[in-house]
Amino acid sequence: MKTIQEKCCACNIACSTDAPTAVDTTARSADKMNTVKYVLAGIPMLLAWWFIYKSLEPVAGQLARYTVQFLSTSNLSIGNVDHLRSSVEFFFYDTPKVFMLLILVVFGVGIIRSYFTPERTRKILAGKRESVGNVLAALLGIVTPFCSCSAVPLFIGFLTAAVPLGVTFSFLISAPMVNEIALVLLYGLFGWKIAAIYMSTGLIIAMLAGWTIGRLKMERHLEDWVYEIQAGVTGVYDEERKNFSDRIRFGLEAVRDIVGKVWIYVILGIAVGAGIHGYVPEGYLASIMGKGAWWSVLVAVLIGIPIYSNAAGIIPVVSALIEKGAAMGTVLAFMMSVVAISFPETVILRKVLKPRLILVFTGVVAVGIIIVGYLFNALI
Repeated sequence: MKTIQEKCCACNIACSTDAPTAVDTTARSADKMNTVKYVLAGIPMLLAWWFIYKSLEPVAGQLARYTVQFLSTSNLSIGNVDHLRSSVEFFFYDTPKVFMLLILVVFGVGIIRSYFTPERTRKILAGKRESVGNVLAALLGIVTPFCSCSAVPLFIGFLTAAVPLGVTFSFLISAPMVNEIALVLLYGLFGWKIAAIYMSTGLIIAMLAGWTIGRLKMERHLEDWVYEIQAGVTGVYDEERKNFSDRIRFGLEAVRDIVGKVWIYVILGIAVGAGIHGYVPEGYLASIMGKGAWWSVLVAVLIGIPIYSNAAGIIPVVSALIEKGAAMGTVLAFMMSVVAISFPETVILRKVLKPRLILVFTGVVAVGIIIVGYLFNALI
C-alpha cells in the first residue's frame, strides 16, 4: 500500500493531510490555555469595573465638596459656590464615567471588529444589489471607525474596490453617526429608548441618503484616478487567520488607538458640559433651542456642520443642553450634523470626489438630519 506521501507525489501535488501536525496541536493547545487565562482574568476585572462604576456618583460628590472647600479657603475669587460645586461635580462624575464606558465598549467592539477587516468588509459589499448593499453598509458602519475622518480612508478603499457609489456613502454616513460609542454613551445618559431611536433613525438616514445618491448616478463626479484603480481590481482578498489571543490583542490595540486619539475631545466636551450644567440657568435654552422655536433645528444643523468632533466629545455637551431646556430633537440634530458632516471630512473627500458630489452628499444628509430633528421634537 502506498504511503500518503507517495500518493501525493504521484498526483504531482504538495503533500499535505488533514491530520494536524504536532506544531498545530501545540499551537491550538496554547491558544486554548490563553483563552482560559483571559476569561479567568476578565471576570474579576469586570466585577471591579462594575463596582467602581456604581461608586462614581457619591465619590464625585465628595470630591467636588472638598475641591470647592479648598478653593474657598484659599482666598480665591470663585463666585457662586453652588454653581461651581455643580460644575465640578459634573466634571468629576462624567469624566471617569465616559472613559470607563469608552474603554469597555471599544475593547469589546474591537474584538468584534477583528472579524470585519477592510478586506472582508469590501468583499461583503462588493457585488451586492445596491439596495441590499445600502443596508449592509449602514449596519457595517456600526462596528467600524467612529469619527468621520477615520471612516474616509475605508470609504476611499471601497470606491477603489468598485463598490457602488451609493453603498459607499451609506457606510460613510453610518460609521461616524451610528457607532458603538454614541450608542453606549446615549444609553448611559438617556436610557435605552433614546439610544434605540437614535440608532434606528441614524441607520435610516444612512440607507436612504446612500440610496438617493446612488439613484442620482453621479459616478462621473469621482476623480479620474479612482476609475484607473477600479480597472485593476482583481477581487482577491488575502485574510490572515486570527486566534482568540490575537483578537484580544486587537481589542487592546483598538483601546490604545481610539482612546489615545479622542481623550482630549472627551475632556473638552465634558468641560463645556460642566460649564453649561453649573452656570446656565434652568430652562434658559428653552427659548433658543426648545420645541417652541421652529427654526431651532435648522440653525442647529447649520451651526453643527462646520464643527468637527466625534460622538465621545459631543454627547456630554448634548446631555447638558437637554438638562437646561433644549429640545431633544434639536440637540440630537446638532450632534448628528457635527459627527456625520464636518469640514475636515469634506477636505479629505475632495481627494476622490468633485465639488458637486460633495455638495450633494452634504445636502442630502443635512436634509435627513433636519427631518429627524423635527420628528424627535414632535414625538418626545
